Amino acid sequence: MPRFLPEPPHRHGNAASTAVVLVNLGTPDAPTAPALRRYLKQFLSDPRVVEIPKPIWWLILNGIILNIRPKKSAAKYASVWMPEGSPLRVHTERQAKLLKGLIGQRGHHVTVTWAMRYGSPSIPDTLAHLKAEG
Repeated sequence: MPRFLPEPPHRHGNAASTAVVLVNLGTPDAPTAPALRRYLKQFLSDPRVVEIPKPIWWLILNGIILNIRPKKSAAKYASVWMPEGSPLRVHTERQAKLLKGLIGQRGHHVTVTWAMRYGSPSIPDTLAHLKAEG
């Protein structure tokens, strides 16, 4: 199956939509060991992040890191967690709202949203949502 699928041809008569997606690295969904484990597994499984041969890294990641690090990291995340959620998520969402307002003040109708490279909302999910909205 091809990695990239072609877009359907543009239908004339429909106004083109524009969207801006602010993308950040990512954050766990909660300051808990299970949430940190999911986030770290996704983040540290990316070969662009860790450039160790995959079989060796798999053993280190699944045998050591994901059994020790989530619990230790959860306490550190909890110490900076905000009532609204992860600081990175909260500030990224606020930036998107402010940017949408600024663009709107200039008379442009643009959808502004945000996504995370690791964690949620993911980039593919965000793009699928935008595409479904038109």
